[in-house]
Amino acid sequence: MNHQPSLPYLWMLCGSLAFAAMAALTHALRATCDWQIIALVRAFLAWLIAVLLAKAAGAELVVWRPATMWTRSIAGSISMVCSFYAFTHLRISDVMTLTNTFPIWVALLSWPLLGQVPGLAVWLSVVSGVAGVALIQQPHFQEGNLAAAIALLASFATAVAMIGLHRLTAIDMRAVVAHFSGVAVFFCLASFAVFDHDFSVAENFSRHNLGLLLAVGLTATVGQLFLTKAFASGPPAKVSVVGLTQIVFAMLIDAVFWQHTFEPITLFGMVLVIAPTAWLLSRPGHTAPEAVIVAPLPFEGNQE
Repeated sequence: MNHQPSLPYLWMLCGSLAFAAMAALTHALRATCDWQIIALVRAFLAWLIAVLLAKAAGAELVVWRPATMWTRSIAGSISMVCSFYAFTHLRISDVMTLTNTFPIWVALLSWPLLGQVPGLAVWLSVVSGVAGVALIQQPHFQEGNLAAAIALLASFATAVAMIGLHRLTAIDMRAVVAHFSGVAVFFCLASFAVFDHDFSVAENFSRHNLGLLLAVGLTATVGQLFLTKAFASGPPAKVSVVGLTQIVFAMLIDAVFWQHTFEPITLFGMVLVIAPTAWLLSRPGHTAPEAVIVAPLPFEGNQE
Protein backbone atom coordinates (compact mmCIF):
# COMPACT_ATOMS: atom_id res chain seq x y z
CA MET A 1 0.00 0.00 0.00
CA ASN A 2 1.23 3.51 -0.82
CA HIS A 3 1.43 5.43 2.48
CA GLN A 4 2.47 8.63 0.67
CA PRO A 5 -0.30 9.21 -1.88
CA SER A 6 1.33 12.38 -3.21
CA LEU A 7 4.51 10.57 -4.35
CA PRO A 8 3.13 9.28 -7.71
CA TYR A 9 2.23 12.83 -8.69
CA LEU A 10 5.64 14.11 -7.64
CA TRP A 11 7.30 11.39 -9.72
CA MET A 12 5.10 12.31 -12.68
CA LEU A 13 6.07 15.96 -12.29
CA CYS A 14 9.75 14.96 -12.28
CA GLY A 15 9.16 12.81 -15.36
CA SER A 16 7.42 15.66 -17.16
CA LEU A 17 10.31 18.00 -16.34
CA ALA A 18 12.81 15.44 -17.65
CA PHE A 19 10.88 15.01 -20.91
CA ALA A 20 10.65 18.79 -21.33
CA ALA A 21 14.42 18.98 -20.78
CA MET A 22 14.92 16.29 -23.43
CA ALA A 23 12.83 18.33 -25.85
CA ALA A 24 14.83 21.48 -25.04
CA LEU A 25 18.14 19.69 -25.61
CA THR A 26 16.86 18.40 -28.94
CA HIS A 27 15.79 21.90 -29.93
CA ALA A 28 19.20 23.27 -28.88
CA LEU A 29 20.95 20.77 -31.16
CA ARG A 30 18.95 21.77 -34.24
CA ALA A 31 21.60 24.12 -35.68
CA THR A 32 24.61 21.82 -35.33
CA CYS A 33 23.27 18.28 -35.52
CA ASP A 34 20.90 16.52 -37.92
CA TRP A 35 17.65 15.72 -36.17
CA GLN A 36 17.91 12.19 -37.61
CA ILE A 37 21.10 11.68 -35.58
CA ILE A 38 19.35 12.85 -32.41
CA ALA A 39 16.45 10.47 -32.97
CA LEU A 40 18.80 7.59 -33.85
CA VAL A 41 20.85 8.03 -30.68
CA ARG A 42 17.66 8.21 -28.61
CA ALA A 43 16.24 5.05 -30.22
CA PHE A 44 19.47 3.08 -29.87
CA LEU A 45 19.90 3.98 -26.19
CA ALA A 46 16.27 3.04 -25.52
CA TRP A 47 16.78 -0.31 -27.27
CA LEU A 48 19.99 -1.06 -25.38
CA ILE A 49 18.49 -0.23 -21.98
CA ALA A 50 15.28 -2.14 -22.72
CA VAL A 51 17.18 -5.28 -23.79
CA LEU A 52 19.41 -5.15 -20.71
CA LEU A 53 16.39 -4.73 -18.42
CA ALA A 54 14.54 -7.58 -20.13
CA LYS A 55 17.54 -9.89 -19.85
CA ALA A 56 18.06 -8.97 -16.20
CA ALA A 57 14.42 -9.77 -15.44
CA GLY A 58 14.47 -13.00 -17.43
CA ALA A 59 11.79 -11.69 -19.79
CA GLU A 60 11.52 -13.39 -23.18
CA LEU A 61 12.17 -11.07 -26.10
CA VAL A 62 9.76 -11.34 -29.03
CA VAL A 63 10.34 -10.54 -32.69
CA TRP A 64 7.80 -11.81 -35.24
CA ARG A 65 4.62 -12.50 -33.28
CA PRO A 66 2.05 -11.34 -32.43
CA ALA A 67 1.30 -9.14 -35.43
CA THR A 68 -0.13 -6.47 -33.12
CA MET A 69 3.38 -5.99 -31.77
CA TRP A 70 4.50 -4.81 -35.20
CA THR A 71 1.53 -2.45 -35.49
CA ARG A 72 2.46 -0.91 -32.16
CA SER A 73 6.17 -0.69 -32.97
CA ILE A 74 5.72 0.75 -36.47
CA ALA A 75 3.20 3.34 -35.28
CA GLY A 76 5.44 4.24 -32.34
CA SER A 77 8.45 4.59 -34.63
CA ILE A 78 6.56 6.94 -36.95
CA SER A 79 5.59 8.98 -33.89
CA MET A 80 9.20 9.16 -32.75
CA VAL A 81 10.61 10.24 -36.12
CA CYS A 82 7.90 12.88 -36.57
CA SER A 83 8.33 14.20 -33.02
CA PHE A 84 12.07 14.73 -33.33
CA TYR A 85 11.58 16.47 -36.67
CA ALA A 86 9.03 18.78 -35.09
CA PHE A 87 11.23 19.54 -32.06
CA THR A 88 13.92 20.94 -34.35
CA HIS A 89 11.50 23.04 -36.44
CA LEU A 90 8.99 24.41 -33.90
CA ARG A 91 8.91 25.81 -30.39
CA ILE A 92 8.92 22.91 -27.98
CA SER A 93 5.74 24.13 -26.25
CA ASP A 94 3.86 23.94 -29.57
CA VAL A 95 5.14 20.43 -30.22
CA MET A 96 4.27 19.28 -26.70
CA THR A 97 0.74 20.62 -27.07
CA LEU A 98 0.14 19.13 -30.51
CA THR A 99 1.57 15.71 -29.70
CA ASN A 100 -0.47 15.53 -26.50
CA THR A 101 -3.69 15.50 -28.51
CA PHE A 102 -3.34 11.71 -28.72
CA PRO A 103 -6.25 11.01 -26.29
CA ILE A 104 -8.57 12.70 -28.79
CA TRP A 105 -7.32 10.40 -31.54
CA VAL A 106 -7.65 7.39 -29.22
CA ALA A 107 -11.27 8.31 -28.52
CA LEU A 108 -12.01 8.51 -32.25
CA LEU A 109 -10.06 5.39 -33.24
CA SER A 110 -11.70 3.36 -30.48
CA TRP A 111 -14.90 3.48 -32.53
CA PRO A 112 -13.73 1.55 -35.63
CA LEU A 113 -10.99 -0.46 -33.88
CA LEU A 114 -12.54 -1.33 -30.52
CA GLY A 115 -16.23 -0.84 -31.17
CA GLN A 116 -16.53 1.92 -28.54
CA VAL A 117 -18.87 4.59 -29.94
CA PRO A 118 -17.95 8.10 -28.71
CA GLY A 119 -20.64 9.93 -26.76
CA LEU A 120 -21.69 13.56 -27.09
CA ALA A 121 -19.14 14.74 -24.51
CA VAL A 122 -16.33 13.08 -26.48
CA TRP A 123 -17.44 14.74 -29.71
CA LEU A 124 -17.49 18.12 -27.96
CA SER A 125 -13.95 17.43 -26.74
CA VAL A 126 -12.89 16.59 -30.28
CA VAL A 127 -14.36 19.84 -31.61
CA SER A 128 -12.59 21.81 -28.87
CA GLY A 129 -9.29 20.05 -29.55
CA VAL A 130 -9.50 20.58 -33.31
CA ALA A 131 -10.30 24.28 -32.84
CA GLY A 132 -7.34 24.63 -30.48
CA VAL A 133 -5.00 22.91 -32.92
CA ALA A 134 -6.18 25.21 -35.72
CA LEU A 135 -5.35 28.29 -33.61
CA ILE A 136 -1.90 26.93 -32.71
CA GLN A 137 -1.10 25.87 -36.27
CA GLN A 138 -2.27 29.02 -38.03
CA PRO A 139 1.00 31.01 -37.86
CA HIS A 140 3.05 27.96 -38.83
CA PHE A 141 0.99 27.29 -41.95
CA GLN A 142 1.17 30.99 -42.86
CA GLU A 143 4.95 30.63 -42.73
CA GLY A 144 4.80 27.51 -44.89
CA ASN A 145 6.10 25.40 -41.99
CA LEU A 146 4.62 21.89 -42.16
CA ALA A 147 6.22 20.82 -38.88
CA ALA A 148 2.94 21.43 -37.06
CA ALA A 149 1.19 18.93 -39.33
CA ILE A 150 4.01 16.46 -38.74
CA ALA A 151 3.60 16.91 -34.97
CA LEU A 152 -0.09 16.06 -35.38
CA LEU A 153 0.88 12.98 -37.39
CA ALA A 154 3.08 11.99 -34.44
CA SER A 155 0.07 12.32 -32.14
CA PHE A 156 -2.10 10.18 -34.43
CA ALA A 157 0.60 7.51 -34.66
CA THR A 158 0.89 7.53 -30.86
CA ALA A 159 -2.83 6.85 -30.58
CA VAL A 160 -2.50 3.85 -32.91
CA ALA A 161 0.44 2.60 -30.86
CA MET A 162 -1.48 2.90 -27.60
CA ILE A 163 -4.46 1.02 -28.92
CA GLY A 164 -1.98 -1.66 -29.96
CA LEU A 165 -0.59 -1.70 -26.42
CA HIS A 166 -4.11 -2.29 -25.15
CA ARG A 167 -3.95 -5.69 -26.90
CA LEU A 168 -0.48 -6.69 -25.68
CA THR A 169 -1.13 -7.13 -21.97
CA ALA A 170 0.03 -10.77 -22.08
CA ILE A 171 3.58 -9.80 -23.10
CA ASP A 172 6.18 -8.44 -20.70
CA MET A 173 6.33 -4.67 -21.15
CA ARG A 174 10.14 -4.71 -21.27
CA ALA A 175 9.92 -6.96 -24.31
CA VAL A 176 7.38 -4.59 -25.88
CA VAL A 177 9.69 -1.62 -25.32
CA ALA A 178 12.70 -3.53 -26.68
CA HIS A 179 10.77 -4.49 -29.83
CA PHE A 180 9.58 -0.94 -30.41
CA SER A 181 13.02 0.55 -29.83
CA GLY A 182 14.66 -1.89 -32.23
CA VAL A 183 12.12 -1.09 -34.97
CA ALA A 184 12.57 2.63 -34.21
CA VAL A 185 16.30 2.35 -34.93
CA PHE A 186 15.53 1.15 -38.46
CA PHE A 187 12.97 3.93 -38.97
CA CYS A 188 15.49 6.51 -37.84
CA LEU A 189 18.01 5.13 -40.34
CA ALA A 190 15.35 5.20 -43.07
CA SER A 191 14.63 8.87 -42.29
CA PHE A 192 18.03 9.75 -43.78
CA ALA A 193 16.70 8.64 -47.17
CA VAL A 194 13.39 10.48 -46.81
CA PHE A 195 14.45 13.84 -45.34
CA ASP A 196 17.27 16.18 -46.24
CA HIS A 197 20.39 15.94 -44.13
CA ASP A 198 24.00 17.02 -43.99
CA PHE A 199 25.81 14.01 -42.64
CA SER A 200 29.17 15.24 -41.42
CA VAL A 201 30.70 13.00 -38.79
CA ALA A 202 33.02 15.77 -37.57
CA GLU A 203 30.17 18.24 -37.09
CA ASN A 204 27.36 15.96 -35.92
CA PHE A 205 29.61 14.16 -33.45
CA SER A 206 31.64 17.07 -32.16
CA ARG A 207 32.50 17.05 -28.46
CA HIS A 208 29.77 19.62 -27.80
CA ASN A 209 27.13 17.64 -29.67
CA LEU A 210 28.15 14.33 -28.09
CA GLY A 211 27.57 15.84 -24.66
CA LEU A 212 24.12 17.10 -25.65
CA LEU A 213 23.23 13.80 -27.36
CA LEU A 214 24.17 11.91 -24.21
CA ALA A 215 22.05 14.35 -22.21
CA VAL A 216 19.09 13.70 -24.53
CA GLY A 217 19.35 9.98 -23.87
CA LEU A 218 19.87 10.50 -20.14
CA THR A 219 16.91 12.86 -19.65
CA ALA A 220 14.64 10.61 -21.72
CA THR A 221 15.65 7.56 -19.67
CA VAL A 222 15.20 9.41 -16.36
CA GLY A 223 11.82 10.68 -17.53
CA GLN A 224 10.70 7.18 -18.46
CA LEU A 225 11.81 5.78 -15.11
CA PHE A 226 9.85 8.46 -13.24
CA LEU A 227 6.84 7.95 -15.50
CA THR A 228 6.86 4.19 -15.00
CA LYS A 229 7.26 4.59 -11.25
CA ALA A 230 4.34 7.03 -11.14
CA PHE A 231 2.01 4.73 -13.06
CA ALA A 232 3.05 1.70 -11.05
CA SER A 233 2.09 3.31 -7.74
CA GLY A 234 -0.64 5.85 -8.51
CA PRO A 235 -4.08 6.05 -10.17
CA PRO A 236 -3.34 5.93 -13.93
CA ALA A 237 -6.04 8.43 -14.93
CA LYS A 238 -4.95 11.11 -12.45
CA VAL A 239 -1.27 10.52 -13.08
CA SER A 240 -1.87 10.94 -16.83
CA VAL A 241 -3.44 14.35 -16.29
CA VAL A 242 -0.44 15.45 -14.21
CA GLY A 243 1.72 14.42 -17.17
CA LEU A 244 0.27 17.34 -19.14
CA THR A 245 2.48 19.62 -17.02
CA GLN A 246 5.23 18.93 -19.55
CA ILE A 247 3.44 21.49 -21.74
CA VAL A 248 3.77 24.09 -18.96
CA PHE A 249 7.44 23.22 -18.44
CA ALA A 250 8.02 23.53 -22.19
CA MET A 251 6.39 26.98 -22.24
CA LEU A 252 8.64 28.14 -19.39
CA ILE A 253 11.73 26.80 -21.18
CA ASP A 254 10.69 28.55 -24.40
CA ALA A 255 10.23 31.84 -22.55
CA VAL A 256 13.41 31.67 -20.43
CA PHE A 257 15.96 30.20 -22.84
CA TRP A 258 14.67 31.40 -26.23
CA GLN A 259 12.73 34.50 -25.13
CA HIS A 260 9.65 33.30 -26.97
CA THR A 261 6.42 35.15 -26.36
CA PHE A 262 2.92 33.74 -26.75
CA GLU A 263 0.11 35.49 -28.58
CA PRO A 264 -3.27 35.42 -26.79
CA ILE A 265 -4.78 33.40 -29.64
CA THR A 266 -2.04 30.75 -29.27
CA LEU A 267 -2.59 30.53 -25.50
CA PHE A 268 -6.32 30.17 -26.07
CA GLY A 269 -5.65 27.40 -28.57
CA MET A 270 -3.50 25.59 -26.00
CA VAL A 271 -6.34 25.79 -23.46
CA LEU A 272 -8.78 24.36 -26.01
CA VAL A 273 -6.40 21.42 -26.53
CA ILE A 274 -5.35 20.81 -22.92
CA ALA A 275 -8.83 20.97 -21.37
CA PRO A 276 -10.45 18.14 -23.39
CA THR A 277 -7.20 16.16 -23.32
CA ALA A 278 -7.18 16.29 -19.51
CA TRP A 279 -10.84 15.28 -19.40
CA LEU A 280 -10.37 12.34 -21.78
CA LEU A 281 -7.35 11.13 -19.81
CA SER A 282 -9.28 11.29 -16.54
CA ARG A 283 -12.23 9.24 -17.78
CA PRO A 284 -12.60 5.87 -15.99
CA GLY A 285 -11.68 2.95 -18.21
CA HIS A 286 -10.10 5.14 -20.88
CA THR A 287 -7.59 3.27 -23.03
CA ALA A 288 -4.72 5.70 -22.99
CA PRO A 289 -3.67 5.96 -19.32
CA GLU A 290 -2.73 2.33 -18.90
CA ALA A 291 -0.89 2.33 -22.20
CA VAL A 292 1.12 5.43 -21.35
CA ILE A 293 3.21 3.35 -18.94
CA VAL A 294 5.43 2.28 -21.79
CA ALA A 295 4.50 4.87 -24.39
CA PRO A 296 7.58 6.44 -25.92
CA LEU A 297 5.90 9.77 -26.18
CA PRO A 298 6.56 12.17 -27.30
CA PHE A 299 9.29 10.69 -28.49
CA GLU A 300 9.01 7.15 -28.21
CA GLY A 301 10.76 9.02 -27.47
CA ASN A 302 7.15 8.98 -26.65
CA GLN A 303 6.17 7.95 -25.51
CA GLU A 304 9.27 3.96 -23.50
